[in-house]
Amino acid sequence: MSEPLATPERALAIGAHPDDIEFGCGATLARWAAAGTEIHLLVLTDGSKGSWDEGDDLAALVARREAEAREAARVLGNGVLHWIGLVDGELEHTVAERLHLVRAIREIGPDVVFGHDPWTRYRLHPDHRHAGWLTIDGVVAARDPHFFPGIGGAHHRPELLLLFEADAPDHAEPAASTIDVKVASLLCHRSQWHTTMGIDARSAREEAQRFAFADRIEREARAAGARHGYDLAEEFKLLRP
Repeated sequence: MSEPLATPERALAIGAHPDDIEFGCGATLARWAAAGTEIHLLVLTDGSKGSWDEGDDLAALVARREAEAREAARVLGNGVLHWIGLVDGELEHTVAERLHLVRAIREIGPDVVFGHDPWTRYRLHPDHRHAGWLTIDGVVAARDPHFFPGIGGAHHRPELLLLFEADAPDHAEPAASTIDVKVASLLCHRSQWHTTMGIDARSAREEAQRFAFADRIEREARAAGARHGYDLAEEFKLLRP
């Protein structure tokens, strides 16, 4: 059984797209927020590829996705959203983009950082891969004063790094008490109901589809929990930078 971590004072979660954080660690963020943790969500891209409709107004979609992400952060526990706004689908693992992570880590001073696992095998989406590398490299650069002097606040070393979507998870956090909050935060992303969650808001089966999505999230958490001695859990690779 994984022993749950002590509740941190501050946590920063980094995701490639709006809703990635909620999928990856929403229940853990919500549980910590309820216990007093100050939570921050940093979204790297603008979500502009998040539609199957060729005729969508992309500027309106981006504005909608930012508003949805802000509401989801509130639902998780009055989280602070940091919206970087890089182009969805075009994220790269560069020094220029790493600056966003270094600045956020130094200014926020998190005890714990969450991010995508860049080592996950056969990952197709490039944004997730690049977001993972940016997170890892950002943590390293933020902790030493001679990396990017003058960017953000004083150099800062987080105590822990938790990678979600992990290739080799070795830690879990209990999720039973906040799985409903995780689902509620995900459902804030209404623009993604059809494409990601299998929910058609125009269908007479919308309510049943929402229940099916919630059941999917709970089943995934139950499977993770079974591997670590919990009823429901979220899994991570735990690193100590």
